[in-house]
Amino acid sequence: MRTRTLGQGLVVSAEGLGCMGMSEFYGPADEAEARATIARALDLGVTLLDTADMYGPFTNERLVGSAIAGRRDEVVLATKFGIVRQPDNPTVRGVSGRPEYVGQACDASLQRLGVDVIDLYYQHRVDPDVPIEETVGAMAELVTVGKVRHLGLSEAAPATIRRAQSVHPITALQSEYSLWTRDPEDAVLPTLRELGIGLVAYSPLGRGFLTGEITSVDDLGPDDFRRHSPRFSPENFGRNLELVERVKRIATEKSVPASRLALAWVLAQGEDVVPIPGTKRVRYLEDNIAAVDVELTADDLRRLDEVAPLGAAAGERYSDMSAVDR
Repeated sequence: MRTRTLGQGLVVSAEGLGCMGMSEFYGPADEAEARATIARALDLGVTLLDTADMYGPFTNERLVGSAIAGRRDEVVLATKFGIVRQPDNPTVRGVSGRPEYVGQACDASLQRLGVDVIDLYYQHRVDPDVPIEETVGAMAELVTVGKVRHLGLSEAAPATIRRAQSVHPITALQSEYSLWTRDPEDAVLPTLRELGIGLVAYSPLGRGFLTGEITSVDDLGPDDFRRHSPRFSPENFGRNLELVERVKRIATEKSVPASRLALAWVLAQGEDVVPIPGTKRVRYLEDNIAAVDVELTADDLRRLDEVAPLGAAAGERYSDMSAVDR
């Protein structure tokens, strides 16, 4: 596995593993297969594992922590705080960046993960009611006392990123980025590159849509959250399927699966971009990792830009975009 360097010299595998779906959101969980997937990822040289306290809620960190026990030195462990959920009613969510909450959340994550230090600690969503300087100040204290090594933000706007950077160096911004979500190219990526911050791209396969294997909403389980996503809604599904078909045609010409081509495109956007495709199955993991060996020519990239330009996807990314910093 090749490596890439995020901000502050944090070296990670060129492709990471998103662990969210191992616990919820994408249909039934299979803990044994999830553990096997994490183990196989480490065997193949994947070092960056991504989780969050709200996944489960709280169960995904325990899963990841137990799966890496005995292999901690092989992992760059990333987790997140800031989206508040209650175990007795996980559908109710809030956002908190209060300084006192930052420390409490970190301690709880450390305990669930079973580790002494978190390598990359993100604020999952920006709290509009708390100045980012206060939140990042509390995160910086965690670095000082040795509980966290690097700081990150998720879905933060350029102005917020600059304000955060003025308090403590930010290593990475996590944001959705793929052939159907190219929004970071407008202002976020230029800001990150100016400040020397890496981009960790979540949902680089468009929540599975860019694999080309989803041809109907009926392909999704009854409890799959994508059934409520605007881009999977009846009024948008067909238009987005057309985008995927255009990508698939290029993939067929290159004799690779559409998923591999889509990931190769993200990897081709710069050495400071690290995709973290999520999967809970070994076979999909192995296919995703093969994307690092796909070479895209200048003509390939031009054609992909033409068939999937900025703003090509129909529908918002979330049914409620109010929690995304703008």
